[in-house]
Amino acid sequence: MAGGSSSQDQWSSTWAFLLAAVGFAVGMGNIWRFPYQLGENGGAAFLILYLACALAIGLPLLITEISMGRRGAASASASVRNVATEVGASTNWGFIGTLGIFCAFIILTYYTVLSGWTLDYFVKAATGAFAGADAEMTGTMFADLLGNPWVLMFWNTVVHVMIVIVISQGIQSGLEPAVKILMPALFGAIVIMVIYGIFAGDMGATLRFLLEPDFSKLSFGTLMAAIGQAFFSIGIGMGSLIVFGAYMPKDFSIPRCSAYVIFMDTGVALMAGFAIFPLVFAYGLDPSGGAGLIFQTLPLAFGQMPGGQLFGSIFFVLLIAAALSSCLGLAEGVTNWLDEHMNIPRKKGVLWVSGTAWVLGIASILGFSVWKDGWAELGLLYWIPSYDGKDIFDTLDTLAANNMLLIGGALSAIFFGWFVPKALKLDEMNVEDGKFFAFWRFMIRFVIPPILIIALAMGITE
Repeated sequence: MAGGSSSQDQWSSTWAFLLAAVGFAVGMGNIWRFPYQLGENGGAAFLILYLACALAIGLPLLITEISMGRRGAASASASVRNVATEVGASTNWGFIGTLGIFCAFIILTYYTVLSGWTLDYFVKAATGAFAGADAEMTGTMFADLLGNPWVLMFWNTVVHVMIVIVISQGIQSGLEPAVKILMPALFGAIVIMVIYGIFAGDMGATLRFLLEPDFSKLSFGTLMAAIGQAFFSIGIGMGSLIVFGAYMPKDFSIPRCSAYVIFMDTGVALMAGFAIFPLVFAYGLDPSGGAGLIFQTLPLAFGQMPGGQLFGSIFFVLLIAAALSSCLGLAEGVTNWLDEHMNIPRKKGVLWVSGTAWVLGIASILGFSVWKDGWAELGLLYWIPSYDGKDIFDTLDTLAANNMLLIGGALSAIFFGWFVPKALKLDEMNVEDGKFFAFWRFMIRFVIPPILIIALAMGITE
């Protein structure tokens, strides 16, 4: 999309944009992390707190990124630079977009590896590999997967091939058709699993775990957890949403579309809890398993319950849809940047993006086994508490999700909040100078930057 967004590089409808944006936002963290945080941090009390953070922090930042993208009508960095030029600010603010794209690329290198796990486990579920499994067997199964770099590289290759096929076709011929398949598959799989949980699982225990309010569990720590979940779940700070905004026609309402994305993303995460935890409680499993809940604990349930082979397959279709849609959003932003800044056409650019991410992904893969001890002995970043003892995969995740995204989000808020005139904001957002705009402007200028800086400091020192 060199030089701006032409008509052929725009979303064909508001619905197409919403599917792509929600697909990008919904990831593996929505499926297991949000429901677990909900249950462990006060149920409905945490849900209220999370929604407040999503609306007060996530929504203003989402509106900000999409507005910068549509106004700049280019790649992430060029969009910010174009807005800066228009308002007479330093073009160095384009660093915000560059940082976001670099962060997106780092995430892509290891998120495709994680996506490969979902493909492998779909095959296991579909072929009945979980039948009669006990805890030792499922633990060994997962350890064997992480310890086999050849299998991980095979699935990582499959993921990248799918990325290349979709992204090389452009927006209306590639990304839109893909999300129109992946998102209905995700929603359909969640609905099926929720219905199954109602009849075959312990929905009563799930309701108590997820929605019974316990305000005694609310603290500063749970507030930071809610802020972190709201920020990371929406996908802010990666540059991709700026690019999505560049593809947005002028007649789309940015505040309305942003609000839909927030509520749809939260709805998917909440429904995932009602799909997973009825099975967890019905079979006496540990609800605090984190990622292990998906790849070690749930296979126990699928191996014991009636129709486990079918419903296990459906569940991993859900995970595949969540993982791949996020990968596509990440790859789109980086490919768009290459097109504009390096004059590399889309079809060749996505080969560069996926090829390089595939090569770098080998480091994460080998970090699970062959390089595990060597990486620990190197002790890189060991002097930063949050990095001590992490493998390559977790180091990259911490760098991107806990550090770079927060820096990018804070800089976006400062630039758009303080350096862009009020008239331009009103024009691009297409809203009146009323209560909503006053609230958004106050949050983006005075509240969000210090909160993200505090979260960044806490993330580094803890």
